[in-house]
Amino acid sequence: MSSFEVIGGKKLSGEIIPQGAKNETLQIISAVLLTPEKVTIDNLPDIIDVNLLIELLQEMKVKVERISSSCCTFQADDVDVDYLNSADYHKKSGKLRGSVMLAGPMLSRYKKAYVPKPGGDKIGRRRLDTHIIGFEKLGASFQYNPYGFFYLAANELKGTNILLDEPSVTGTANILMAAVMATGTTTIYNAACEPYLQQLCKMLNRMGAKIKGIGSNMLTIEGVDYLGGTEHRILPDMIEVGSFIGLSAMTQSDVIIKNAGVEHLGVIPEKFQQLGIKLNFPGDDIHIPSQDLYEIQKYMDGGVLTIYDHPWPGFTPDLLSIVLVTAIQAKGSVLIHQKMFESRLFFVDKLIDMGAQIILCDPHRAVVVGLQREQKLRGITMSSPDIRAGVALLIAALSAEGKSTIQNIEQIDRGYQFIDTRLQQLGAEIIRID
Repeated sequence: MSSFEVIGGKKLSGEIIPQGAKNETLQIISAVLLTPEKVTIDNLPDIIDVNLLIELLQEMKVKVERISSSCCTFQADDVDVDYLNSADYHKKSGKLRGSVMLAGPMLSRYKKAYVPKPGGDKIGRRRLDTHIIGFEKLGASFQYNPYGFFYLAANELKGTNILLDEPSVTGTANILMAAVMATGTTTIYNAACEPYLQQLCKMLNRMGAKIKGIGSNMLTIEGVDYLGGTEHRILPDMIEVGSFIGLSAMTQSDVIIKNAGVEHLGVIPEKFQQLGIKLNFPGDDIHIPSQDLYEIQKYMDGGVLTIYDHPWPGFTPDLLSIVLVTAIQAKGSVLIHQKMFESRLFFVDKLIDMGAQIILCDPHRAVVVGLQREQKLRGITMSSPDIRAGVALLIAALSAEGKSTIQNIEQIDRGYQFIDTRLQQLGAEIIRID
């Protein structure tokens, strides 16, 4: 098991470019199964989760050609549908949450699919009800395998009206991909409308789909008989952008995030500004100047600021761990309310061991009392429980005094490409131990 050894307390400087968005990539790659024609995807992040999904497609006999380190062409003209019922597929797909996204395209084009029990982060219960109910309403039936698999089949998918019980991003994307070649018209109400979902809709329309309402919570999909090839470029990863903002503030660094995709960031910059962090926006870049101290805003009536997750255009839950760790050295207090996942705040005990003043109220809420730079965090040995908490711990380690060791960094590698070498280029002292 690999680990990072980090010597903290150093100010960083320079420019860094965010990778392609992980969550968008998993949806876009899955969509290549909808057509026998070539699909070219650029700005792919070189991370474990994405590479695992590409490997799965190759095992299904999808032709993959690597044009460059960040660009691939995919052609699904001879898919081995039966592979999805193999023990090998069950084993590999169970490691990856993104493999769930293959179900919609497989149902749409081949009228059957196998859905694994969700893998990925251990951040709480991640149910598949939204996906399965949506498929059922389109005409699919399912059977549950006691080994943790759903088998889905449909003689024909028919358009219908679907009201989602929650605006699930993966649920919306999966149902959307199942509906694009269904007979008739489908409406998805209470749909997710994240930029990554908008990107998927735009790509599908370029392939010949007829999707209206992009960017809203109601999508209307008129089924078509055939989808063709296309080219697509992945957006910059908004979670990396937020992570770099938090890292810069915690380490009192002067950093420029190049090509940050500012127009797609929503309220993310505003939430970091509420922590008192100064941000400049030259063009599509974000400049975080070095600050000795940043002060958390209060509400107009003097109340303590609360930052919570909410479906887009609200604040993404993937950045709450980063906001929490960034608040440790601020002046003032903030309540972090993680509504969606009941285990995502359980990494704060490591931050408390480092000297942070954090009160874990319950599995969903934590109060951070800022240290105001009056004392530094101290380096310790810790383990990364999930992708986002792992990077939050890395940010804490880079701001701490002395040496920290972060174990189980495979979790971090699942979502952040070459994070150690990229931070080294900013001046970070971080070594990977295999």
